[in-house]
Amino acid sequence: MLTEAHAIPPASRTSQGPLAIEARGLVKRFDETLAVDGVDISVPEGAIYGILGPNGAGKTTTLRMLLGIIDPDEGLRRVFGHDRPQEIARLIGYLPEERGLYPSMRCDEAIAFMGALRGVPIGEGKRRGRELLEEHGLGHAVEKKIRALSKGMAQTVQLLGTLVHRPKLVVFDEPFSGLDALNQGKLERMIRRLAEDGTTVIFSTHVIHHAERLCNDVAIIASGKVPYAGSVDAARDRIPAQVRLETRRGDGEWLRALPPSTERESKAGGGHFWYFPLPETGIEALMRDLIEGEAGVLSFSVERAGLHDAFVEIAGEAAARALEADAQGAAA
Repeated sequence: MLTEAHAIPPASRTSQGPLAIEARGLVKRFDETLAVDGVDISVPEGAIYGILGPNGAGKTTTLRMLLGIIDPDEGLRRVFGHDRPQEIARLIGYLPEERGLYPSMRCDEAIAFMGALRGVPIGEGKRRGRELLEEHGLGHAVEKKIRALSKGMAQTVQLLGTLVHRPKLVVFDEPFSGLDALNQGKLERMIRRLAEDGTTVIFSTHVIHHAERLCNDVAIIASGKVPYAGSVDAARDRIPAQVRLETRRGDGEWLRALPPSTERESKAGGGHFWYFPLPETGIEALMRDLIEGEAGVLSFSVERAGLHDAFVEIAGEAAARALEADAQGAAA
């Protein structure tokens, strides 16, 4: 049921331009389990958008509702302005978390088959499939059957099948799962190229560094809720940047320039280390006080919080521990 608070006006836009996806108040229950509880998401066209959270947080259910694979119990979603995303399936490429190709098919046939499901004629699909395989270093495997491929190669073929119909929106559910470091790097480059060509990319992940390296914006999801949705930079800026200062002197009037929360560490052989949040007055005023006070600055660095620190701040330590456990389990 759509309430007035959840209504989406037509032709929704942000300061970044028109929206590829917009959802308000999505709720989904499975029997007595509340899997998704009031999710709001806005994805600008051409963005790389990440849904970040531990396994079981509601990522897959959210993606399936956004794509129209399942309907929400409450709330509304639109894809390119359409209330029924399944009616514009030809504009969408979707790679589910559960991978699967027919093992007896050749690589070009598998890609063509996936294209045919999105309206691409089989002959054209094979032609595009061969081009994609060549482009991604698998030209030698065009005629190989899926059963003869390594796990990484098979996953790459399924990725290419997701793209063969040249969608405007690509949705990946845990795309990095099961890939080694080399193939993860290849996938990151593929995602960047898609965005450069104007394709909107949304992917779910439980690995923070993929989201931090790739995404313009993220939705952090935990226990079916989204406590934060916005830019990666804004999430990181919720935690003040930290200053690491090393001085020759350990005393003097210049110490008044340091905030009360400063932590101090001194080395036996000389040198004093100071750790504190970046003052609101900025770096220039602080450096002036240090130099004029003859603190003897040996090193000075400003360390900005990472997305991991922001995730802990936003979602809590329990969710962060679950996220880390999932990432370690996937790497094992």
